[in-house]
Amino acid sequence: MKNIKTIAIAAALATVSFGSFAAAHSVSYAQAQQLEKIGAVSATANDVTSLQSKLAHKARAAGASAYTITYAGGDDTLHGNATIYK
Repeated sequence: MKNIKTIAIAAALATVSFGSFAAAHSVSYAQAQQLEKIGAVSATANDVTSLQSKLAHKARAAGASAYTITYAGGDDTLHGNATIYK
């Protein structure tokens, strides 16, 4: 059950666009293969929206133009990881 929740959260985060005001934006795994990987970021938050926002902020701060969320899960507190791209 926990794995299903984790997969559902990761899928939801991967498909949501962060918005045009963000320098770094969420991309699909297929789109990411065309980009240069420059690292990874991680964050912790209490809800999905905050987690995505924190990951996007950290990606921007690291100089990324795009990111792909690779993991999101947890019970009361969500933990997330994202690969960042140039």
